[in-house]
Amino acid sequence: MNRHLLLLTLCQGLFLTNNVVFIAINGLVGLSLAPVSWMATLPVMGYVVGGALSTALVARAQARWGRQRSFLIGLAVALGSAGLCVLALAMRQFWLLCCATLVAGYYSANGQLYRFAAAELAAPAFREKAVSLVLAGGLIGAIAGPNLAKYTRTLTELPFMGAYVALMGVALLSMGCMALIRFPDTRPAPGAVPVGPGRPLGEIMRQPVFVVAALSAALGYGVMNLLMAATPLAMQVCGLGFDDAALVLEWHVIGMFAPGFFTGHLIKRFGVLSVMGVGVLLNVACVVVALSGVDLHQFLVALFLLGVGWNFLFTGSTTLALEAYRPEEKDRAQAAINFCVFGTMAVTSFASGALVTTQGWTWLNWGSTLPIVITALALGWLALWRRRPVAPA
Repeated sequence: MNRHLLLLTLCQGLFLTNNVVFIAINGLVGLSLAPVSWMATLPVMGYVVGGALSTALVARAQARWGRQRSFLIGLAVALGSAGLCVLALAMRQFWLLCCATLVAGYYSANGQLYRFAAAELAAPAFREKAVSLVLAGGLIGAIAGPNLAKYTRTLTELPFMGAYVALMGVALLSMGCMALIRFPDTRPAPGAVPVGPGRPLGEIMRQPVFVVAALSAALGYGVMNLLMAATPLAMQVCGLGFDDAALVLEWHVIGMFAPGFFTGHLIKRFGVLSVMGVGVLLNVACVVVALSGVDLHQFLVALFLLGVGWNFLFTGSTTLALEAYRPEEKDRAQAAINFCVFGTMAVTSFASGALVTTQGWTWLNWGSTLPIVITALALGWLALWRRRPVAPA
Protein backbone atom coordinates (compact mmCIF):
# COMPACT_ATOMS: atom_id res chain seq x y z
CA MET A 1 0.00 0.00 0.00
CA ASN A 2 1.36 3.45 -0.88
CA ARG A 3 0.26 6.98 -1.63
CA HIS A 4 0.56 6.55 -5.41
CA LEU A 5 -1.75 3.53 -5.41
CA LEU A 6 -4.36 5.38 -3.38
CA LEU A 7 -4.22 8.32 -5.77
CA LEU A 8 -4.70 5.98 -8.73
CA THR A 9 -7.69 4.43 -6.93
CA LEU A 10 -9.17 7.93 -6.66
CA CYS A 11 -8.51 8.51 -10.38
CA GLN A 12 -10.36 5.25 -11.12
CA GLY A 13 -13.30 6.47 -9.03
CA LEU A 14 -13.35 9.78 -10.92
CA PHE A 15 -13.14 7.88 -14.23
CA LEU A 16 -16.22 5.85 -13.27
CA THR A 17 -17.93 9.06 -12.13
CA ASN A 18 -17.50 10.37 -15.67
CA ASN A 19 -18.83 7.13 -17.14
CA VAL A 20 -21.90 6.95 -14.91
CA VAL A 21 -22.85 10.59 -15.58
CA PHE A 22 -22.49 9.98 -19.31
CA ILE A 23 -24.74 6.93 -19.10
CA ALA A 24 -27.28 8.74 -16.93
CA ILE A 25 -27.69 11.85 -19.06
CA ASN A 26 -26.43 11.26 -22.62
CA GLY A 27 -29.47 9.22 -23.65
CA LEU A 28 -31.86 11.83 -22.23
CA VAL A 29 -29.95 14.74 -23.77
CA GLY A 30 -29.78 12.79 -27.03
CA LEU A 31 -33.55 12.25 -26.90
CA SER A 32 -34.13 15.99 -26.54
CA LEU A 33 -31.84 16.85 -29.47
CA ALA A 34 -32.13 13.89 -31.87
CA PRO A 35 -34.02 14.31 -35.14
CA VAL A 36 -35.90 11.07 -34.39
CA SER A 37 -36.31 9.26 -31.07
CA TRP A 38 -34.53 6.02 -32.05
CA MET A 39 -31.27 7.98 -32.34
CA ALA A 40 -31.39 8.94 -28.65
CA THR A 41 -28.55 6.67 -27.51
CA LEU A 42 -26.17 7.54 -30.37
CA PRO A 43 -24.19 9.80 -27.97
CA VAL A 44 -23.79 6.78 -25.66
CA MET A 45 -22.70 4.69 -28.62
CA GLY A 46 -20.23 7.42 -29.65
CA TYR A 47 -18.43 7.12 -26.31
CA VAL A 48 -17.96 3.37 -26.80
CA VAL A 49 -16.92 3.63 -30.45
CA GLY A 50 -14.49 6.42 -29.56
CA GLY A 51 -12.89 4.15 -26.97
CA ALA A 52 -12.49 1.36 -29.51
CA LEU A 53 -10.99 3.67 -32.14
CA SER A 54 -8.59 5.20 -29.61
CA THR A 55 -7.09 1.95 -28.31
CA ALA A 56 -4.18 1.93 -30.77
CA LEU A 57 -3.51 5.67 -30.30
CA VAL A 58 -3.41 5.26 -26.52
CA ALA A 59 -1.04 2.29 -26.82
CA ARG A 60 1.36 4.37 -28.92
CA ALA A 61 1.16 7.26 -26.46
CA GLN A 62 1.90 4.94 -23.54
CA ALA A 63 4.91 3.48 -25.34
CA ARG A 64 6.27 6.88 -26.34
CA TRP A 65 5.59 9.06 -23.28
CA GLY A 66 4.96 6.60 -20.44
CA ARG A 67 2.02 6.17 -18.11
CA GLN A 68 1.70 9.57 -16.48
CA ARG A 69 1.96 11.77 -19.56
CA SER A 70 -0.39 9.53 -21.53
CA PHE A 71 -2.95 9.53 -18.71
CA LEU A 72 -2.72 13.31 -18.41
CA ILE A 73 -3.35 13.66 -22.15
CA GLY A 74 -6.43 11.47 -21.73
CA LEU A 75 -7.68 13.69 -18.91
CA ALA A 76 -7.08 16.80 -21.02
CA VAL A 77 -9.27 15.20 -23.70
CA ALA A 78 -11.92 14.51 -21.03
CA LEU A 79 -11.87 18.18 -20.05
CA GLY A 80 -12.16 19.37 -23.64
CA SER A 81 -14.85 16.88 -24.64
CA ALA A 82 -17.03 17.85 -21.65
CA GLY A 83 -16.69 21.47 -22.73
CA LEU A 84 -17.69 20.45 -26.24
CA CYS A 85 -20.81 18.76 -24.79
CA VAL A 86 -21.70 22.07 -23.10
CA LEU A 87 -21.34 23.84 -26.44
CA ALA A 88 -23.44 21.21 -28.25
CA LEU A 89 -26.25 21.55 -25.71
CA ALA A 90 -26.11 25.36 -25.84
CA MET A 91 -26.31 25.30 -29.65
CA ARG A 92 -28.89 22.46 -29.66
CA GLN A 93 -26.67 20.48 -32.04
CA PHE A 94 -27.23 16.73 -31.81
CA TRP A 95 -24.37 15.73 -34.12
CA LEU A 96 -21.92 17.96 -32.26
CA LEU A 97 -22.91 16.11 -29.07
CA CYS A 98 -22.19 12.79 -30.81
CA CYS A 99 -18.78 14.09 -31.92
CA ALA A 100 -18.02 15.26 -28.40
CA THR A 101 -18.75 11.83 -26.91
CA LEU A 102 -16.75 10.17 -29.70
CA VAL A 103 -13.74 12.31 -28.73
CA ALA A 104 -14.36 11.50 -25.05
CA GLY A 105 -13.77 7.86 -25.95
CA TYR A 106 -10.04 8.61 -25.94
CA TYR A 107 -10.31 9.23 -22.20
CA SER A 108 -12.21 5.95 -21.84
CA ALA A 109 -9.42 4.04 -23.59
CA ASN A 110 -6.93 5.60 -21.15
CA GLY A 111 -9.04 4.88 -18.09
CA GLN A 112 -9.31 1.21 -19.02
CA LEU A 113 -5.54 0.94 -18.43
CA TYR A 114 -5.62 2.19 -14.83
CA ARG A 115 -6.02 -1.36 -13.49
CA PHE A 116 -2.90 -2.52 -15.35
CA ALA A 117 -0.91 0.46 -14.11
CA ALA A 118 -1.91 -0.45 -10.54
CA ALA A 119 0.26 -3.57 -10.64
CA GLU A 120 3.29 -1.39 -11.40
CA LEU A 121 2.77 0.71 -8.27
CA ALA A 122 2.88 -2.19 -5.81
CA ALA A 123 5.37 -4.78 -4.62
CA PRO A 124 5.17 -8.10 -6.57
CA ALA A 125 3.42 -9.89 -3.68
CA PHE A 126 0.72 -7.20 -3.59
CA ARG A 127 0.03 -6.79 -7.31
CA GLU A 128 -3.22 -8.80 -7.49
CA LYS A 129 -4.62 -6.94 -4.49
CA ALA A 130 -3.48 -3.65 -6.00
CA VAL A 131 -5.45 -4.33 -9.17
CA SER A 132 -8.53 -5.28 -7.11
CA LEU A 133 -8.19 -2.16 -4.99
CA VAL A 134 -8.05 0.14 -7.99
CA LEU A 135 -11.04 -1.59 -9.60
CA ALA A 136 -12.94 -1.25 -6.33
CA GLY A 137 -12.37 2.49 -6.67
CA GLY A 138 -15.30 2.29 -9.07
CA LEU A 139 -17.51 2.41 -5.97
CA ILE A 140 -16.63 6.11 -5.77
CA GLY A 141 -18.21 6.55 -9.18
CA ALA A 142 -21.19 4.45 -8.11
CA ILE A 143 -22.02 6.99 -5.40
CA ALA A 144 -20.67 10.20 -6.90
CA GLY A 145 -21.85 9.75 -10.51
CA PRO A 146 -25.63 9.48 -10.05
CA ASN A 147 -25.67 12.15 -7.33
CA LEU A 148 -23.54 14.50 -9.42
CA ALA A 149 -25.96 14.09 -12.32
CA LYS A 150 -28.98 14.56 -10.03
CA TYR A 151 -27.82 17.72 -8.25
CA THR A 152 -26.26 19.51 -11.24
CA ARG A 153 -28.85 18.89 -13.97
CA THR A 154 -30.89 21.97 -12.99
CA LEU A 155 -28.02 24.36 -12.25
CA THR A 156 -28.52 26.11 -15.58
CA GLU A 157 -31.54 27.04 -17.68
CA LEU A 158 -30.79 24.17 -20.06
CA PRO A 159 -31.29 20.81 -18.32
CA PHE A 160 -28.09 18.78 -17.83
CA MET A 161 -25.70 21.51 -18.97
CA GLY A 162 -24.59 21.85 -15.34
CA ALA A 163 -23.73 18.14 -15.30
CA TYR A 164 -21.34 18.56 -18.23
CA VAL A 165 -19.75 21.57 -16.51
CA ALA A 166 -19.33 19.45 -13.37
CA LEU A 167 -17.55 16.79 -15.43
CA MET A 168 -15.01 19.44 -16.44
CA GLY A 169 -14.34 19.91 -12.72
CA VAL A 170 -14.03 16.14 -12.26
CA ALA A 171 -11.41 16.03 -15.04
CA LEU A 172 -9.43 18.86 -13.43
CA LEU A 173 -9.50 17.11 -10.04
CA SER A 174 -8.32 13.87 -11.62
CA MET A 175 -5.51 15.73 -13.43
CA GLY A 176 -4.33 17.08 -10.07
CA CYS A 177 -4.26 13.57 -8.57
CA MET A 178 -2.55 12.06 -11.61
CA ALA A 179 0.17 14.72 -11.57
CA LEU A 180 1.19 13.51 -8.09
CA ILE A 181 1.62 9.86 -9.10
CA ARG A 182 5.07 8.58 -10.02
CA PHE A 183 4.94 5.52 -12.26
CA PRO A 184 7.97 3.29 -12.83
CA ASP A 185 9.33 3.24 -16.36
CA THR A 186 8.26 -0.10 -17.85
CA ARG A 187 9.46 0.54 -21.39
CA PRO A 188 12.04 -1.98 -22.73
CA ALA A 189 15.63 -1.05 -21.97
CA PRO A 190 17.80 -0.07 -24.96
CA GLY A 191 19.55 -3.11 -26.36
CA ALA A 192 17.28 -5.62 -24.58
CA VAL A 193 16.93 -9.02 -26.25
CA PRO A 194 13.46 -9.22 -27.84
CA VAL A 195 11.14 -12.06 -26.87
CA GLY A 196 9.73 -14.33 -29.58
CA PRO A 197 6.37 -13.36 -31.09
CA GLY A 198 4.55 -16.52 -29.97
CA ARG A 199 1.70 -18.18 -31.85
CA PRO A 200 -0.33 -16.49 -34.60
CA LEU A 201 -3.51 -14.76 -33.40
CA GLY A 202 -5.68 -17.13 -35.43
CA GLU A 203 -4.28 -20.13 -33.58
CA ILE A 204 -4.83 -18.46 -30.21
CA MET A 205 -8.42 -17.55 -31.08
CA ARG A 206 -9.31 -21.09 -32.18
CA GLN A 207 -8.82 -22.48 -28.67
CA PRO A 208 -12.11 -23.36 -26.91
CA VAL A 209 -10.97 -21.53 -23.78
CA PHE A 210 -10.34 -18.33 -25.76
CA VAL A 211 -13.62 -18.60 -27.66
CA VAL A 212 -15.67 -18.92 -24.47
CA ALA A 213 -13.68 -16.23 -22.63
CA ALA A 214 -14.12 -13.70 -25.47
CA LEU A 215 -17.78 -14.64 -26.02
CA SER A 216 -18.65 -14.39 -22.32
CA ALA A 217 -16.85 -11.07 -21.89
CA ALA A 218 -18.51 -9.56 -24.98
CA LEU A 219 -22.04 -10.86 -24.39
CA GLY A 220 -21.88 -10.23 -20.63
CA TYR A 221 -20.90 -6.62 -21.31
CA GLY A 222 -23.45 -6.45 -24.14
CA VAL A 223 -26.43 -7.51 -22.02
CA MET A 224 -25.38 -5.17 -19.23
CA ASN A 225 -24.95 -2.24 -21.63
CA LEU A 226 -28.18 -2.99 -23.53
CA LEU A 227 -30.32 -2.76 -20.40
CA MET A 228 -28.32 -0.13 -18.52
CA ALA A 229 -28.21 2.41 -21.37
CA ALA A 230 -31.96 2.07 -21.91
CA THR A 231 -32.94 2.34 -18.23
CA PRO A 232 -33.11 6.18 -17.93
CA LEU A 233 -35.24 6.33 -21.09
CA ALA A 234 -37.50 3.48 -19.98
CA MET A 235 -38.01 5.00 -16.54
CA GLN A 236 -38.92 8.35 -18.08
CA VAL A 237 -41.50 6.66 -20.32
CA CYS A 238 -42.90 4.86 -17.25
CA GLY A 239 -43.40 8.18 -15.45
CA LEU A 240 -40.48 7.93 -13.03
CA GLY A 241 -38.31 10.99 -12.41
CA PHE A 242 -34.63 11.49 -13.08
CA ASP A 243 -33.84 11.27 -9.35
CA ASP A 244 -35.30 7.75 -9.41
CA ALA A 245 -33.17 6.85 -12.44
CA ALA A 246 -30.05 8.19 -10.67
CA LEU A 247 -30.82 5.99 -7.64
CA VAL A 248 -31.25 2.91 -9.84
CA LEU A 249 -27.97 3.57 -11.66
CA GLU A 250 -26.20 4.11 -8.33
CA TRP A 251 -27.19 0.66 -7.08
CA HIS A 252 -26.43 -0.86 -10.48
CA VAL A 253 -22.85 0.38 -10.40
CA ILE A 254 -22.49 -0.71 -6.76
CA GLY A 255 -23.54 -4.16 -7.94
CA MET A 256 -20.90 -4.00 -10.67
CA PHE A 257 -17.94 -3.19 -8.42
CA ALA A 258 -18.68 -4.12 -4.80
CA PRO A 259 -18.38 -7.88 -5.49
CA GLY A 260 -14.80 -7.24 -6.61
CA PHE A 261 -13.72 -7.64 -3.00
CA PHE A 262 -14.68 -11.33 -3.01
CA THR A 263 -15.22 -12.52 -6.62
CA GLY A 264 -11.60 -13.68 -6.88
CA HIS A 265 -11.98 -15.76 -3.72
CA LEU A 266 -15.15 -17.38 -5.09
CA ILE A 267 -13.39 -18.27 -8.35
CA LYS A 268 -10.51 -19.82 -6.44
CA ARG A 269 -12.85 -21.89 -4.26
CA PHE A 270 -15.60 -22.96 -6.67
CA GLY A 271 -13.97 -22.67 -10.10
CA VAL A 272 -14.23 -20.06 -12.81
CA LEU A 273 -17.00 -21.75 -14.83
CA SER A 274 -19.20 -22.15 -11.73
CA VAL A 275 -18.92 -18.46 -10.86
CA MET A 276 -19.62 -17.48 -14.48
CA GLY A 277 -22.65 -19.78 -14.43
CA VAL A 278 -23.96 -17.90 -11.40
CA GLY A 279 -23.43 -14.68 -13.38
CA VAL A 280 -25.69 -16.07 -16.13
CA LEU A 281 -28.35 -17.00 -13.55
CA LEU A 282 -28.21 -13.47 -12.10
CA ASN A 283 -28.81 -12.07 -15.60
CA VAL A 284 -31.84 -14.34 -15.94
CA ALA A 285 -33.09 -13.12 -12.55
CA CYS A 286 -32.63 -9.52 -13.72
CA VAL A 287 -34.85 -10.13 -16.76
CA VAL A 288 -37.50 -11.91 -14.66
CA VAL A 289 -37.68 -9.00 -12.20
CA ALA A 290 -37.71 -6.42 -15.03
CA LEU A 291 -40.61 -8.23 -16.74
CA SER A 292 -42.59 -8.38 -13.50
CA GLY A 293 -43.44 -4.66 -13.55
CA VAL A 294 -42.21 -1.10 -13.97
CA ASP A 295 -42.26 0.25 -10.43
CA LEU A 296 -39.16 1.84 -8.94
CA HIS A 297 -38.25 -1.17 -6.79
CA GLN A 298 -38.41 -3.48 -9.82
CA PHE A 299 -36.04 -1.30 -11.83
CA LEU A 300 -33.71 -1.05 -8.82
CA VAL A 301 -33.57 -4.78 -8.04
CA ALA A 302 -33.26 -5.76 -11.72
CA LEU A 303 -30.35 -3.38 -12.36
CA PHE A 304 -28.58 -4.39 -9.15
CA LEU A 305 -28.78 -8.07 -10.16
CA LEU A 306 -27.55 -7.09 -13.63
CA GLY A 307 -24.51 -5.38 -12.09
CA VAL A 308 -23.53 -8.37 -9.93
CA GLY A 309 -24.07 -10.74 -12.87
CA TRP A 310 -21.78 -8.59 -15.02
CA ASN A 311 -19.09 -8.68 -12.32
CA PHE A 312 -19.15 -12.48 -12.11
CA LEU A 313 -19.10 -12.90 -15.89
CA PHE A 314 -16.47 -10.26 -16.64
CA THR A 315 -14.12 -11.20 -13.81
CA GLY A 316 -14.55 -14.86 -14.70
CA SER A 317 -13.94 -14.34 -18.41
CA THR A 318 -10.81 -12.31 -17.65
CA THR A 319 -9.51 -15.11 -15.43
CA LEU A 320 -10.42 -17.72 -18.04
CA ALA A 321 -8.63 -15.80 -20.78
CA LEU A 322 -5.34 -16.06 -18.86
CA GLU A 323 -5.30 -19.76 -19.73
CA ALA A 324 -5.44 -19.03 -23.47
CA TYR A 325 -2.23 -17.11 -24.12
CA ARG A 326 1.42 -16.92 -23.13
CA PRO A 327 3.08 -13.75 -21.77
CA GLU A 328 4.57 -12.87 -25.16
CA GLU A 329 1.11 -13.20 -26.77
CA LYS A 330 -0.83 -11.10 -24.28
CA ASP A 331 -0.97 -7.83 -26.27
CA ARG A 332 -2.69 -9.21 -29.34
CA ALA A 333 -4.81 -11.69 -27.38
CA GLN A 334 -6.10 -8.99 -25.02
CA ALA A 335 -6.63 -6.62 -27.95
CA ALA A 336 -8.76 -9.26 -29.70
CA ILE A 337 -10.91 -9.73 -26.58
CA ASN A 338 -11.26 -5.96 -26.10
CA PHE A 339 -12.24 -5.57 -29.75
CA CYS A 340 -15.05 -8.10 -29.23
CA VAL A 341 -16.19 -6.26 -26.10
CA PHE A 342 -16.08 -2.77 -27.64
CA GLY A 343 -17.81 -3.97 -30.81
CA THR A 344 -20.64 -5.58 -28.84
CA MET A 345 -20.99 -2.51 -26.64
CA ALA A 346 -21.21 -0.25 -29.69
CA VAL A 347 -24.02 -2.35 -31.18
CA THR A 348 -25.95 -2.59 -27.90
CA SER A 349 -25.54 1.13 -27.16
CA PHE A 350 -27.32 1.92 -30.41
CA ALA A 351 -29.81 -0.95 -30.16
CA SER A 352 -30.87 -0.04 -26.61
CA GLY A 353 -32.22 3.35 -27.65
CA ALA A 354 -33.76 2.07 -30.87
CA LEU A 355 -35.50 -0.86 -29.17
CA VAL A 356 -36.75 0.88 -26.03
CA THR A 357 -38.21 3.81 -28.00
CA THR A 358 -39.83 1.66 -30.71
CA GLN A 359 -40.58 -1.71 -29.05
CA GLY A 360 -40.65 -0.80 -25.36
CA TRP A 361 -38.95 -1.98 -22.16
CA THR A 362 -40.65 -5.39 -22.16
CA TRP A 363 -39.47 -6.47 -25.60
CA LEU A 364 -36.00 -5.09 -24.88
CA ASN A 365 -35.75 -7.48 -21.92
CA TRP A 366 -37.08 -10.41 -23.93
CA GLY A 367 -34.47 -9.64 -26.59
CA SER A 368 -31.67 -9.76 -24.02
CA THR A 369 -32.46 -13.41 -23.28
CA LEU A 370 -30.85 -14.51 -26.57
CA PRO A 371 -27.26 -13.50 -25.64
CA ILE A 372 -27.85 -14.86 -22.11
CA VAL A 373 -28.81 -18.27 -23.52
CA ILE A 374 -25.83 -18.24 -25.92
CA THR A 375 -23.48 -17.52 -23.00
CA ALA A 376 -24.99 -20.35 -20.95
CA LEU A 377 -24.60 -22.79 -23.86
CA ALA A 378 -20.98 -21.73 -24.38
CA LEU A 379 -20.13 -22.31 -20.72
CA GLY A 380 -21.81 -25.72 -20.80
CA TRP A 381 -19.93 -26.66 -23.96
CA LEU A 382 -16.58 -25.71 -22.42
CA ALA A 383 -17.36 -27.66 -19.24
CA LEU A 384 -18.09 -30.78 -21.34
CA TRP A 385 -15.01 -30.22 -23.50
CA ARG A 386 -12.81 -30.10 -20.40
CA ARG A 387 -14.22 -33.42 -19.19
CA ARG A 388 -13.48 -35.25 -22.44
CA PRO A 389 -11.07 -38.17 -22.14
CA VAL A 390 -7.53 -37.18 -23.03
CA ALA A 391 -5.79 -39.48 -25.49
CA PRO A 392 -2.52 -40.97 -24.22
CA ALA A 393 0.61 -39.32 -25.56
